[in-house]
Amino acid sequence: MYFPKFTITTEILKNIGAIEAARALINNAPLIPSYEKSFQEEAVLRTVHFGTHIEGNELSLSQAANVIAGQNILAGRRDVQEVINYRRVVDFIDQLGKKLKDNRSRSWYREEDLKQIHYLVTDRILSAERCGRYRKTQVVVRSPSGEVVFKAPPSIEVPYLIKSFFSFLNSKKGRSIHPVLRAGIAHYALVAIHPFVEGNGRTARAFANLVLFAEGYDIRRLFSLEEYFDKNLNDYYLSLKQTSDQVSDLDSRDLTSWLEFFSYALAIELSQVREQIERLSVDGKLKKKLGGKQVPLAPRQVKLMEYINDQGGITMAAARAVIPMVSEDTVLRELQDLREKGIIRKVGRTKGAKYILR
Repeated sequence: MYFPKFTITTEILKNIGAIEAARALINNAPLIPSYEKSFQEEAVLRTVHFGTHIEGNELSLSQAANVIAGQNILAGRRDVQEVINYRRVVDFIDQLGKKLKDNRSRSWYREEDLKQIHYLVTDRILSAERCGRYRKTQVVVRSPSGEVVFKAPPSIEVPYLIKSFFSFLNSKKGRSIHPVLRAGIAHYALVAIHPFVEGNGRTARAFANLVLFAEGYDIRRLFSLEEYFDKNLNDYYLSLKQTSDQVSDLDSRDLTSWLEFFSYALAIELSQVREQIERLSVDGKLKKKLGGKQVPLAPRQVKLMEYINDQGGITMAAARAVIPMVSEDTVLRELQDLREKGIIRKVGRTKGAKYILR
């Protein structure tokens, strides 16, 4: 059975600490923007666009958005199909991740899951007999100058290597590893084994996301690791290559440096989401007062609550300054709605009355 070699370094601990802090705040914040759904849609778009752009897809972000929306655009057929396919992959891992999270009775991950992801990635791009099926030929990756920069294991070894990987992933010892590291290990192992003729990178990244989603690190689906990888493409490929260049035997490679990079990427992505939510992070007891539920706020209410959180309260005069483009009656309605939701209370009866956290 495959078991990865790595060391828990200070860098990895720091990154996981940042991830856990962001996860706790994002998942437990009592107040969230009502436009969270649009944030999730943006994260899906970024995942699809950057996840295919890494592999050379030439569509822009706006073109990818149009394709996802079902619009016809003037672009290469393959580029369009790659975006359509990866959008389907995102839906698949979202649904499967939820099932795996809720149903721990079955052996978590299966080769069929991996093959289905690859099938969706390459549908109508590769011939039918190559979609979702392990390669039967040798694969090498060459630089523009023709130099071999990566040579995959012989095709005859692929079934054995994949079974060994899944045995690790589903084992008791494998499950004892932190989910972020498990996702990083899955990403690297699948890239290194290169089980398919084409589409290995997209398949590996999607499977890593599946591990995160299934094991409680979906973080409200508000992040895109693919965007970080694409914007730091040289570092991404260099980290993978340096790990693969160590020795020919997969079991003997030290994944520490790669896991530092992977965990740092996730920490950076989540810190950006955290900053958005943190402005609304108020009294920790508030969620309990609200019946344990998260309360979505309209955009104007977000601004009011950010001010209350920063200043400890808000007067009517200050509220008008925070949302100046509306009438006083509208400001009062927003504050009254926050009161009715049990978030704030009014102190005083005169014009100098103040609204504070309940």
